[in-house]
Amino acid sequence: MPTKAIWIGEKHTVNKNIKKIAIVGPESTGKSTMSKLLANHYNVSWVPEYARYYCANLKAPYSLQDELNMYYGQIALEDAVLNITKGEFVICDTTFITVKIWSDEMLGETPELVLDALPKRPYDLYLLMDIDLPWQDDPLRDFPNQREYFMEIWHKELKALNANYKVIGGTGEQRQQNAIDVIDDFLAL
Repeated sequence: MPTKAIWIGEKHTVNKNIKKIAIVGPESTGKSTMSKLLANHYNVSWVPEYARYYCANLKAPYSLQDELNMYYGQIALEDAVLNITKGEFVICDTTFITVKIWSDEMLGETPELVLDALPKRPYDLYLLMDIDLPWQDDPLRDFPNQREYFMEIWHKELKALNANYKVIGGTGEQRQQNAIDVIDDFLAL
């Protein structure tokens, strides 16, 4: 079914009554797996990570323009899902905070557009995946020895946004149950 988003510069319409729960964290912490499991558990829509698809097709080192493209791609995916969702909430496999973190780290700056959008596009709950899972090699992952460093950056970025977030640790089914418990508590408020 085709969806319709109305874009007027940076303004667009989305269903603002739907809560957004973001699954975020450093590389190789199970974000995509957790997003799919939670969406299935709650029978809700989920927003995939646009950057994974985008980066898989890059033929050269990425640039600030690529980061902007990933920003636009992520919010377009999110808005499309929000516009067709009938449920109470959606699960977002990461957010464009990742664009800020990677831009700062790899390019030394973040596009002003992204910085301006961060406080304007909040999420209702963030689940920050802990680094207690073993590293899984992947051609799109870069920093197996800097997981603690990036975990600290995630804490810093979420605190700077005054975000409602919880760290989710554990392995296997316990990790998923920990996330479910946090979401259930959030939804009960």
